[in-house]
Amino acid sequence: MSRYLVHPGSQLRGRLPIPGDKSISHRAVILGALAEGVTEVEGLLEGADVLATIAAFRAMGVEMEGPDHGRLRIQGVGLHGLRAPGVPLDCGNSGTAMRLLAGVLAGQSFPSTLIGDASLQRRPMDRVLRPLAAMGAEIIAQDGRAPLRIHGRPLRGIDYVLPVASAQVKSAVLLAGLYAEDPTCVTEPAPTRDHSERMLRGFGYPIERLGARACLRQGGRLHGQSLQVPGDISSAAFFLLGATIAPGSDLTLTGVGINPTRTGVIEILTRMGARIDLTALREVGGEPVADIRVRHAPLQGMVIPPRLVSLAIDEFPALFIAAACAKGRTVITGAEELRVKESDRIAVMASGLRALGVTVEERVDGAVIHGSLLGGGRVESHGDHRVAMAFAMAALVARDAIEILDCANVATSFPNFPALAQQAGLLLAVADA
Repeated sequence: MSRYLVHPGSQLRGRLPIPGDKSISHRAVILGALAEGVTEVEGLLEGADVLATIAAFRAMGVEMEGPDHGRLRIQGVGLHGLRAPGVPLDCGNSGTAMRLLAGVLAGQSFPSTLIGDASLQRRPMDRVLRPLAAMGAEIIAQDGRAPLRIHGRPLRGIDYVLPVASAQVKSAVLLAGLYAEDPTCVTEPAPTRDHSERMLRGFGYPIERLGARACLRQGGRLHGQSLQVPGDISSAAFFLLGATIAPGSDLTLTGVGINPTRTGVIEILTRMGARIDLTALREVGGEPVADIRVRHAPLQGMVIPPRLVSLAIDEFPALFIAAACAKGRTVITGAEELRVKESDRIAVMASGLRALGVTVEERVDGAVIHGSLLGGGRVESHGDHRVAMAFAMAALVARDAIEILDCANVATSFPNFPALAQQAGLLLAVADA
């Protein structure tokens, strides 16, 4: 347990490197383990979530060196080289690890069990269990939640239409499809991050993408690669927020991934009036990357278009704060997915903003936020890393200090957040709870 105490009145300036993308780091470990030959990864996020994925594959016989300063060397065992783990595989706080591992393990020739912490055990897994069951997987779960007891067996391919846009479910089904007798296709109702499809191609596995539909078939092989993981735009989002709302700020974030399925936060903030410029555009490991300069600008409330919600789903804690600092009201709809993240992010963000004096009308699938001056006070993050970081940035423009409780899980996605935030100018102190 730890807490943040953040004092108002500072500004964010300078150049900051953003740590590696969590989604891409997970997938690099998974595909590197299943590949033939050696995979060398640079820029890997060494957060607790990714370390849980590494530990899981080590328990299944995959040799890895590192991670050390973002470097990881994976000796791949091939698609059929995993060994039965002697212990349950602990996914910690990571929904990505649990859902993607479920896809991989469903088609193995051995049984396995996926467990997680108290927060992860509350998160619904039905959305991934249903399509895997349709493929013939045998997975036992209590009320659709972890622990997941998986009895690996031969799978059959399916043509699955996602009822809700989810990159994790899409990726789990495609990973299971590597072990299915027939072609496996997934169609999504709205665009989600496409890192799995990009990386499968990068490892040499044939995958077809036509509009909203992705298909693959059994029989391909993954080949070890050298990968550079770009900076995580979901982590960058908190600094985009902070530099936008704090007068006098001028901050450049270097090496950030700008995959078009992830840039909803930039488009939303820009529509609200943010001054965000992309420079030094380049490609790293098959992903578009840029340096992002952001300067202070007044924000205007808006109705967020539903089409942008799936492109910014992980960044909504930061966008809630942006809305609270904007003139007028901001309307968020179509974001019911936020209710089943590390916390119920709609309820938790609404509660925290109300504690700071902001008027919030909570809705089933979103909220209406009325911009106002933020007061100080105590906010409960409910162990949600993104909630904690969002309220830390809110303190830049609060009337008084903001104390944020239960911040230990920031280490899951951004272990050096306090140090980087302090380097940029945030008056943040970390204390034991």
